[in-house]
Amino acid sequence: MPETKGRIYEAISGVMSDVGSIGKNDTNEYDKYKFRGIDAVMNALYPAMVKNHVFVTPTVLDTHREERAGKNGSNMMYSILTVKYTFYTDDGSSVECVVVGEAMDRSDKSTNKAMSAAFKYACFQTFCIPTDEMKDADAESPEIGERVISEADLKKWLAAIDAECERTGLTRETVFSTVSIKSEAELNLAVFKKIMNKFEKTPDKGKK
Repeated sequence: MPETKGRIYEAISGVMSDVGSIGKNDTNEYDKYKFRGIDAVMNALYPAMVKNHVFVTPTVLDTHREERAGKNGSNMMYSILTVKYTFYTDDGSSVECVVVGEAMDRSDKSTNKAMSAAFKYACFQTFCIPTDEMKDADAESPEIGERVISEADLKKWLAAIDAECERTGLTRETVFSTVSIKSEAELNLAVFKKIMNKFEKTPDKGKK
């Protein structure tokens, strides 16, 4: 990276001097531990950044999203973002920081949470904010179950089930009822394995 000229290093040093430490005042109710939330970080940094004429702009360099199933069967959206943060001061000089943020959410906020996580740790590392640990700490701790199946997997599993139905003379509805599901929409890897295990014990049609 070419040498940066201007006041940005001095300005960042000023922010570091003014911001001090940030206490762990938020609580993760699920796992019962204290953490520093994004609000606490922004509230502590704002006056120091204003005083020292520092502002920051984000650029998302890469994003990956996938749907997963929670332990209770609900769908979760999981997002991983690579974000470049550029810290500027009033003479136009700047430095960059690239971080990765990860987050999950039960609705539509996983990207927002990933951005918050990325920004929090960009600030921790750029301004060397004192912390007791560098663990990712979010207010929620959703438990991850099996990944939601892809369309290709679903087609493959249904083809295998249909082939076994043809062999045994059973119907999909009958087979699904033996594992307590009503339709293909409820299929996942664990359920598919149960179905195939039952087929192994089922004789060909016309045989006892």
